[in-house]
Amino acid sequence: MAPEAPDPRGRLEAEDRIFAALAHPSRRQILLTLRFRGGRMSAGEIAERFGCTWPTTSRHLGVLRDAGLVSVERMGRERTYVLERDRLACLGSWLAWFGDEGEKE
Repeated sequence: MAPEAPDPRGRLEAEDRIFAALAHPSRRQILLTLRFRGGRMSAGEIAERFGCTWPTTSRHLGVLRDAGLVSVERMGRERTYVLERDRLACLGSWLAWFGDEGEKE
């Protein structure tokens, strides 16, 4: 049996959450920092790297989590944020609509 095609409406909503999360420069910077720091950092380490207050940092991390761009691992009181690189793959698919591939002259 062939796998079902993903729900188009659900896919669009997921892409909207990702684009909305990436709209803020601080969230893009958090993702880049995670990427170049091995893909995982504690909440405290992330907060130390940015000049934002803890509530602001927490809000940014929540938006990234809701978009599926980071996941959270809890160990006791500490939270570690993990970059979910595969979630960014949909951006390549979306951007491909604007490439030259497949266009006829």
